[in-house]
Amino acid sequence: MHEYRIAVIGGDGIGPEVISEGIRVIDEVTHLLGSFSVEWTHLPWGCDYYLETGKMMPDNGLEVLRNFDAIYFGAVGAPTVPDNVSVWELILPIRHRFEQYVNYRPAKRLRGVPIPLRTNEDIDFVVVRENTEGEYANVGGLLHQSHPGELAIQTSVFTRSGVERVTRYALDLARSRRGHLTVATKSNAMNYSMPFWDRVVRDVAGEYPDVEVDLYHVDALTTYLVNRPHTLDVVLASNLFGDILTDLSAVLVGGLGIAPSANINPQRKYPSMFEPVHGSAPDIAGKGIANPIAAIWSGALMLEFLGEQEAADCIMAAVEQTLERGEASTPDFGGKSSTKDVGDAVHKYIKLSESYRISVYNSGPHLAGRETGNGKQRTSNIPE
Repeated sequence: MHEYRIAVIGGDGIGPEVISEGIRVIDEVTHLLGSFSVEWTHLPWGCDYYLETGKMMPDNGLEVLRNFDAIYFGAVGAPTVPDNVSVWELILPIRHRFEQYVNYRPAKRLRGVPIPLRTNEDIDFVVVRENTEGEYANVGGLLHQSHPGELAIQTSVFTRSGVERVTRYALDLARSRRGHLTVATKSNAMNYSMPFWDRVVRDVAGEYPDVEVDLYHVDALTTYLVNRPHTLDVVLASNLFGDILTDLSAVLVGGLGIAPSANINPQRKYPSMFEPVHGSAPDIAGKGIANPIAAIWSGALMLEFLGEQEAADCIMAAVEQTLERGEASTPDFGGKSSTKDVGDAVHKYIKLSESYRISVYNSGPHLAGRETGNGKQRTSNIPE
């Protein structure tokens, strides 16, 4: 039996609340399957830790994390700590130091989830966001602070190697799905970085003649997300554009409460990190009403990346049953259920028989490779 060592950083706000439900769900599926186990190590890092110590994590925090198989992350941010401190001293150092250059965010219409669009079309696409450079490269500075002539400079950094590797990942992903890659750019206004981005993307795309590649200005692409999201397969975007597009895509399929993400080091040289998209939501923290689906789905992505496909399938089947039957619905979906109520419902469906879970999954969201009914192998949606 394989044992995975997972670092848990619940973080701030609703982070610990939703991650707790994700852990319960994963523990239940490990008990049911009996083919692997998980050892959880809880690390108390975040804004409370900062207020006590002056640091978001200890000086050796990255060395501590390096020894784990994966990182399960809740949220970062609190009104008591400036955002540029909380983000730049915890989550971004992890992404950068561990070369988690792929931010993988699926947007899939799940049964039972109300969406704002008037469409009966299936929505199922993945945004691949470059995660370590671009507009969030932390290059710049301030001059003459607090004076009338104060100046701020923020510089984007794009490297050929950085653009090539994330483009190749996105093309491999598109090849494993429906063979279509949509690329966000803004080369009509950003006359150095984005033409460079476009040129490198086209160079790499030349190695994938079987993948259809389209480039759209990011402002036009936002309209396509709303008007025709069913036509999208894989979307590739820079750090800033991907950050914005993924929040929009999450809302299109039901909201941030069900939006998962993975920060991936495809070479597996370092641990990858899995987290819900929604952030710390301090306005509802401690009320027990946060939607835990995003955290649970992020946990399923983590198991999938670790190679535990059956467990990931089981969790997603249980999530869809919970949503479709409407047994537990948090206030973001118009319901009155608590965070724990939703976790209990997912927990219950995991306990159902193996045959029932497979029949549910075959008509549900396909997150990764598994044996289909005709014996053919479904290609993984999270390639290395």
